[in-house]
Amino acid sequence: MKSSKHIDDVALKEGEVIDTFLDGKIRLIQYKLGYRFSIDAILLAEFVKVKRSDVVVELGTGCGIVLLFLLKKFSVKSAIGIEIQEKLASQAFRNATLNSVQDRMYVITADLRRCPLAPGCADLVVCNPPYRKAKSGRINPEPQKAIARHEIMASLEDIVQTARFLLRPKGRFALIYPAERLAHLISQLRKFQLEPKRVRVQYPTLSAKAKLVLVEAMLGGRPGLHIEPPIVGQGKYSIA
Repeated sequence: MKSSKHIDDVALKEGEVIDTFLDGKIRLIQYKLGYRFSIDAILLAEFVKVKRSDVVVELGTGCGIVLLFLLKKFSVKSAIGIEIQEKLASQAFRNATLNSVQDRMYVITADLRRCPLAPGCADLVVCNPPYRKAKSGRINPEPQKAIARHEIMASLEDIVQTARFLLRPKGRFALIYPAERLAHLISQLRKFQLEPKRVRVQYPTLSAKAKLVLVEAMLGGRPGLHIEPPIVGQGKYSIA
């Protein structure tokens, strides 16, 4: 029989630990050895612009770190995470309770390609999507990591189309993506009437090529792109 333990009335399952981030502001259940969130999620959460009245939806919420960051820092009205993997959705649900935001953070186990939410329900959609095409490179034998890194369960087109479905007019869609695939990303955004408005580029070092781009697009927005100051390394954040 698998054992579990309780911390602050939240059950930990086998292989899970609680880590603390952002100077103790967030306590996070995640796997000790399995899938764990990366700094990309924090860069995305820091990049987005949020109003307190916003309804935020995250596609592929994982353990919920991005929504927790937004709820803690900006006190947004409500946040909804869509996650297809039941174990990760369970972590996100329990993380909401662990961080006392269960009245504002909701987690739905669902395929984003068949999103159960109503159209036009979101002011902001965020996503840290898989970076690699389904049949490119080595597929990680760990299913959770494979789905997070490769377009196995959803393609970029699927994600952008769902974001378009969920957004209200002039709503925003923010995501982080490989810099080398920026042209593809912009073409997909414009295909679904999402106009890029803000871009920030991340470089590993000052002398290195760009690694990641953060992009915010507006549904039905007018052309006009603002390039923000770059991020070098992990910016002001580090993971303990």
